Amino acid sequence: MCIALIVISVIIIALPFIILAPGFVGKKKDAFYGQNIAHRGLHTADQSVPENSLEAFRLAAEAGYGIELDVQLSKDGQVVVCHDDNLNRVCGIPKRIDELDYEELAKTSLFGTDQHVPLFTDVLKTVDGRVPMIVELKDTKNNKELCKKTLDLLKAYDGATCIESFNPLIVSYFAWHAPKIFRGQLSQPTKNFGGSFLGFALGNLLFNVIARPHFIAYRIGPKPISVRFCEALGAVKAAWTSHDESTEKDYDIVIFEYYTPKVKYK
Repeated sequence: MCIALIVISVIIIALPFIILAPGFVGKKKDAFYGQNIAHRGLHTADQSVPENSLEAFRLAAEAGYGIELDVQLSKDGQVVVCHDDNLNRVCGIPKRIDELDYEELAKTSLFGTDQHVPLFTDVLKTVDGRVPMIVELKDTKNNKELCKKTLDLLKAYDGATCIESFNPLIVSYFAWHAPKIFRGQLSQPTKNFGGSFLGFALGNLLFNVIARPHFIAYRIGPKPISVRFCEALGAVKAAWTSHDESTEKDYDIVIFEYYTPKVKYK
């Protein structure tokens, strides 16, 4: 009985470590640590320089800021850069990204400008290794295909990159297939996931057990004890989305928009 109690006690004590522990970070963070990262490129609040556009990425790279962007697949399987899964907000078109071939997406107008939904390969050419990039993989109908194609492009690119996603299965894909790539788990409080059990698990990082992220990109605000425990175990702390420089004091990486902070703050 005594031995059984000891075993049970050890399991109870070890369980939070087993579930929440991050992956070993080492030098993977170096290109991103203390870096201000332009959210969807250095776009403007009025979208005269549109988010996730080649112009926004060009301006961010020229200013020396890191870049955060979003990738998903077009109908013909091209890796394209757009945050929303449809074009309603950014182009006024009631179509999903995966309903259009890239030839059709290239004819779009982002927020009425001369910019269009770009190919990820064109973004890589524009940035050309000048600044670090955080690549968020969206949760799509073809996650495995998106992961494989994105990974192939990153392997061929000469520049500092890392990946992140709200979907821990996507983060897990990179943990298994590209463990040397700096990877992050995007998350936010349970209420922002709709308050479901799955939202509770996502908001409290309970899928770290399969994803083992190196950094946690958490919505700015209060964090549950599970997130703070993961950070205490060594996870790099990333913030989204900052609107003033006060965020820098509490985070290792800051994803910002609509102001012009220092390029590096650590």
